[in-house]
Formats: sequence, structure tokens, C-alpha cells
Amino acid sequence: MGARDQFKDKAQNLADQEKAKRGGAQDEASERASQAKDAAQDQAEREAQEARDRFDQDYDV
Repeated sequence: MGARDQFKDKAQNLADQEKAKRGGAQDEASERASQAKDAAQDQAEREAQEARDRFDQDYDV
């Protein structure tokens, strides 16, 4: 029965390690998605500001 428990423990450890790896990959993906969203928002804000600046220059407001 001791050998069976050893294999069971080993299998559980490997399963836990794999689960941790997948969790880390999901965290990484989530972080990258968040950064991409922020970058897109920053780009949109810069473009809107540039458009306002051009409008202000055209009409010297």
C-alpha cells in the first residue's frame, strides 16, 4: 500500500504543478490584455487631443 500512496502523492504533486503553471499563464494573458487595452485608450486620447489642438489652431480659440 505504501508504493500506491507514493504514486498517488506524486501524481497529485504533478497535477498541482500543472494547475499552477496554467494559472500563471492565465494571469500573464490577463495582464497583457489589460496593458493592450490601456495602450489603445492612451492612443485614442492622444488622437482626440491632437484633433482638439488642430481645431484650436484653425480657429485660434
